[in-house]
Amino acid sequence: RQSANRSIHTTDPHRSRFIIHSVRSNQRPSNLNAVQPNRWAVADAYSAMATTAMATKPRSARQDGSARRCSWPRYTAGMASFTLHRGSAPLLISLPHNGTELPAALRPRLTAVGCRVADTDWHLDRLYDFAETLHASVLIPRYSRYLIDLNRPPDGAPLYPGQTETGLVPTRSFAGKPIYRNGCAPDADETAARRDRFWWPYHQALAVELERLRRQHGQVLLWEGHSIRSELPLLFDGRLPDLNLGTAAGASCGAALQAGIEATLHAQSRYSLAVNGRFKGGYITRHYGRPEQGVHAVQMEIAQCNYQDEDRFEFLPERARPLQQLLAELLQQAIALL
Repeated sequence: RQSANRSIHTTDPHRSRFIIHSVRSNQRPSNLNAVQPNRWAVADAYSAMATTAMATKPRSARQDGSARRCSWPRYTAGMASFTLHRGSAPLLISLPHNGTELPAALRPRLTAVGCRVADTDWHLDRLYDFAETLHASVLIPRYSRYLIDLNRPPDGAPLYPGQTETGLVPTRSFAGKPIYRNGCAPDADETAARRDRFWWPYHQALAVELERLRRQHGQVLLWEGHSIRSELPLLFDGRLPDLNLGTAAGASCGAALQAGIEATLHAQSRYSLAVNGRFKGGYITRHYGRPEQGVHAVQMEIAQCNYQDEDRFEFLPERARPLQQLLAELLQQAIALL
């Protein structure tokens, strides 16, 4: 439902507004690859979603020390899993790793590392709080990427074959530490349930909003906002550049638009820059970016040291301000180039 400030929340416990690929939210497609090319096939309004909760106590390890299979609760689909603010400009800012919450029933199965959700793209909703002045649409999830990663393919295929990365439902952190207690990692059925209840609704909302803006303006920019700790030896060598622009090697964004964005970034000297380096764009950038159809997708991965204390996860407004000013200027110019 839509409120006065034009924000949409998935709060109805039995319905979801956002249906795409003609796949209902409580039905997994038998062939995930078969539905993906039809990005703009929007089905009719509402679909029933399963809300049954099956909470069972996790089993402990056997006395001999071997792991027992953890029983797992099924999560209620009626929880608001994202917020969508609908703007009027041809710009949708998606922040798929901004969420920090975990379902209460999941926490007993997690290690201390898992409960800390350290791999969050911390405070991006604050970093991009200027978006309203640009009249941009903004899509923000509620839950942590440890529940399910919204920027991974639904079939769990790797984004960077041959390189270390986390999957659709991560079991290890970026530092390589276990997220789940022994024997409590999700199985295939649980993974499928999480995909149905959290992954699909976010992507349905994203696709519908993109299509609304594309039809209104003819061209739309999907800006994928991300951030990561500046040093993670398991994922990359040394210190990450401050700003990492990804356009799937130019496939997800028009050449003129990418050149304009790069020109703005090269014109400043405060922040180091990499273009289509370690982070070329995740699933969302690659899947939705179709410049020939009027949809341009760009990923911006920011080293978190530029706006927060990386150890305490504390947002630092004074440090963040020049970065916010640059991002606002960058997005204003990008809109003008569409």
